[in-house]
Amino acid sequence: MAGSGPSGARRVDDPPEVRDALPTHPEPVVRLNRAVNLADVREAARRRLPRPVFDTIDGGADDELTLTRNETAFRDLLVTPRPLVDVTTRSMRTEVLGQPVALPVLLAPTGGARVAHRHAELAVAAAAASRHTVYVQGTVTSWSLEDVAAAGGGSSWYQLYLPADRSRTAAMVDRVVAAGYRALVLTVDTAVFGGRERDRRNGTALPVRIRPRLALQGAGRPAWAVDFVRGAVQLPGPLSGSRGLSVRATQEQILASPSPVTWADLASVRALWPGPLVVKGVLGPEQVQRLLDEGVDGVVVSNHGGRQLDGVPATIEALPAVVDAVAGRAEVFLDGGVRRGTDVLKALALGARAVMIGRPYLFGLAAGGQAGVEKVLDVLGTELDRAMALSGCATVADVDAGLVRRVGR
Repeated sequence: MAGSGPSGARRVDDPPEVRDALPTHPEPVVRLNRAVNLADVREAARRRLPRPVFDTIDGGADDELTLTRNETAFRDLLVTPRPLVDVTTRSMRTEVLGQPVALPVLLAPTGGARVAHRHAELAVAAAAASRHTVYVQGTVTSWSLEDVAAAGGGSSWYQLYLPADRSRTAAMVDRVVAAGYRALVLTVDTAVFGGRERDRRNGTALPVRIRPRLALQGAGRPAWAVDFVRGAVQLPGPLSGSRGLSVRATQEQILASPSPVTWADLASVRALWPGPLVVKGVLGPEQVQRLLDEGVDGVVVSNHGGRQLDGVPATIEALPAVVDAVAGRAEVFLDGGVRRGTDVLKALALGARAVMIGRPYLFGLAAGGQAGVEKVLDVLGTELDRAMALSGCATVADVDAGLVRRVGR
C-alpha cells in the first residue's frame, strides 16, 4: 500500500514486485471514467465480471420481489421543491453517532468484495476514508479486521455475526475494540441463508466448486481472471504483513455466519461493547421499544438487500414507522435500494440519519478497485448536492418530511 489519504487512510496498491510478477491486464478505467450514474458503473462491472460472479453480487432471494421493490418504491415518492431559497452555499455534511461525515452515504457490510477485486475490503475502507465517510466492515472478510481498520484510518465501523460458539464472542469484541472501530453493528436477520436461486443455477451456491461452466466464464473475462489469481498470491513487500484469507477460508466464514440472534445475545453484546451499538435488520416498529431499552444507539432499516426473506416491504416503505417508534431516542439508517442522489434525499426527508449502500460500491470495486468505490460515492454526492439545490435545501438539516409525498396524495 502506498500513499496517504485523509484520516490517515492509505491508497491500496500492489508493490512493484507483485506488479512485475504476473501478466497484467489494464483495469477498465476508461469505461469507469465515462460512467455518469450508478447504472453505468453496474454495466462496467457486468462487462468485467464472469456472469456467475456478477449474479452473486446482483441477485436476491427467490423471485427477487423485494430486491426489485427496494428500488422501485423510491419512485412512489415525489419531491416538492421549495423555491426562493438561497442555496448558493450548500453542505452535505452531517454526523452519524457523533462522527462527522462529508455526506450521508455509508458503505454497508457485504460479503462479496473478494470476488469483485483482489484488494477487497482494504480498497473499500480506504475509499470511504478518502471521501470522509464510514465503511462498515463485515465479519465475512478476505482481510483481517486489523488490516481493514488501518486502511480506513480509524473511521470504520464493524458488523458482527455472532460465532456459533458464543464463548468466543468476548474475544471477538475485544479484537474489534483493540483495532479502533468506532461503532459495532449487530446483524439480526440471518437466522438462515435466503434462497439465492441465481447462485444455485450458476453453481455458485456455497460451498463454491470450480465447475467447467464457471471456469469457462472466468476465462472469458481475462481482466477479472488475472486479478483473481493475483489476489491468491502471497504478497511480498509492503503488503507482506497483511493477513489475507484464501477463497476457501472466506467461504468457510460465510457458511459459519448464519446464526439466530436472540435478545439474550443482544444484551450480552451490549455488555461487552463499550461504544455505540447499532442493530441492522429491522423492518417494523414492534421491537423498537425493547431495542432502546437494551441500550441500542442506532437502528438500520434493512431487508438485507432483498437477499433473505422475499416478499417483505421495501426499506423506504418501512422507514417512517420505525422512525416514529424511535422518536429521536436513537439514530435510524436506511439500507437498500439507493441508486440515486434523489433516493438519499427522500430517505433523509423520511427521517433517516444516513443511508447505506452495498451493491453499488461492489460494482464500483469490480470496475475499478478503490477508484471505482470513490467514483460511486462521488456520483451520489454530486446527485445529492444537485437535488438539495433544486429542492431548496442548503444543508442536510433543511431536509424534512414536508419535502416529499407519496404518489396519489
